[in-house]
Amino acid sequence: MGVVQICKGQYFWLEPKNAFENFQEPDIGLIALAFLQGSFAYGGWNFLNYVTEELVDPYKNLPRAIFISIPLVTFVYVFANVAYVTAMSPQELLASNAVAVTFGEKLLGVMAWIMPISVALSTFGGVNGSLFTSSRLFFAGAREGHLPSVLAMIHVKRCTPIPALLFTCISTLLMLVTSDMYTLINYVGFINYFFYGVTIAGQIVLRWKKPDIPRPIKVSLLFPVVYLLFWAFLLVFSLWSEPVVCGTGLAIMLTGVPVYFLGVYWQHKPRCFNKFIELLTLGSQKMCMVVYPKVEEDAGTEELQEDMQEQQQPTAPRDKDAEEP
Repeated sequence: MGVVQICKGQYFWLEPKNAFENFQEPDIGLIALAFLQGSFAYGGWNFLNYVTEELVDPYKNLPRAIFISIPLVTFVYVFANVAYVTAMSPQELLASNAVAVTFGEKLLGVMAWIMPISVALSTFGGVNGSLFTSSRLFFAGAREGHLPSVLAMIHVKRCTPIPALLFTCISTLLMLVTSDMYTLINYVGFINYFFYGVTIAGQIVLRWKKPDIPRPIKVSLLFPVVYLLFWAFLLVFSLWSEPVVCGTGLAIMLTGVPVYFLGVYWQHKPRCFNKFIELLTLGSQKMCMVVYPKVEEDAGTEELQEDMQEQQQPTAPRDKDAEEP
């Protein structure tokens, strides 16, 4: 539809003199915030890393998937926006709650109902991908001992981390207490990019402190350095532009600190606390039909097996005959 519009001569807002016209006062903070909100649409590049264990030949297919998907998605998104401005002015784009729907109403006539359905299907696909990948993040955290051990369990037949999926569902519903979608995007975007930057900075530190460790996927340090510079610009000016929203995002993130000290750092917990966790784990196992996954024996998984065996001990049934003298 965008190509047809351009062929008809409907490209007023694509001409350079109109495309770069300032219809509001330029603000560096708003530019950073626009990058933060716009980058939310491209966030899928990171989620594929969560499911490397389930990829076939991840050292080859993970970089290949990222190299193919990012240019493809960028091409589709940019040219979709080019199509939008052939039928709508920047002011109309900002005023619309659903740009694609408004675009369809302007150009499709009686077939405008196609656009809401397409948007709904696209949203469903995005949610499906996020659920699939984000649940593996909680699964891995529980396996490392940073979250309750029940989140590291999988279904006995389907081999899916059902407790982690349910935990993802509950945490997502809690995020929806805010009705302003853009505020929610700012919360999530700010926290995500904060951790992206910390993670990439850690990569640089490890490259410097441990240059000889195995790196099946290795890239030039130029990429993380450039990313960190962009990251610093994004976070500093976003915080300056929306201090309340970004500060709230930081506060939400810091709520994990007491949880860490309570669940991980505090080793000698009262017996009643351990008993509660034991009952919760056992009840979740029965309700969700989940068990610990079988780990293949090799040198790299011995420590993981020991940790999982320690986590399994509270849920193991007691042998009353063995306790009798």
